Amino acid sequence: MTIRPPLPPFTRETAAQKVQAAEDAWNSRDPQRVALAYSEDSVWRNRDAFVTGRAEIVEFLTAKWNRELDYALRKDLWAFDGNRIAVRFQYECRDADGQWWRSYGNELWEFDEHGLMTRREASINDVRIEEHERRVHGPRPESEHGLSFPLR
Repeated sequence: MTIRPPLPPFTRETAAQKVQAAEDAWNSRDPQRVALAYSEDSVWRNRDAFVTGRAEIVEFLTAKWNRELDYALRKDLWAFDGNRIAVRFQYECRDADGQWWRSYGNELWEFDEHGLMTRREASINDVRIEEHERRVHGPRPESEHGLSFPLR
């Protein structure tokens, strides 16, 4: 059995660790690496897409990062209770035509006793931005771990 610490029930410190680990994994843009944080039968709602299981997660993320170029993400712990964590996030990317986007969202996460995410629900809105408006440039430096980001 795969164990992905920290394990629930979460404290503020362990929830923040889980959020930073997720941010780091997603910024790798490696679908296989990201999928290992989810249970074999994990279920997602991501915008209007419904995904079930690691194979579909890998397929979904592969298509996402083929479409969302130069993707860079920031996640922020919003709340936690027992085996659940809520995060807010922003990421930036450009499309194949060179248009930059900032995507704002909230995620609800639920974990099993082994620390694997069994459920992820993501609500996301996209805003066109100009390249000079970017503020997320690659993975977060360690010196900024735990810091919140501005709304606009």
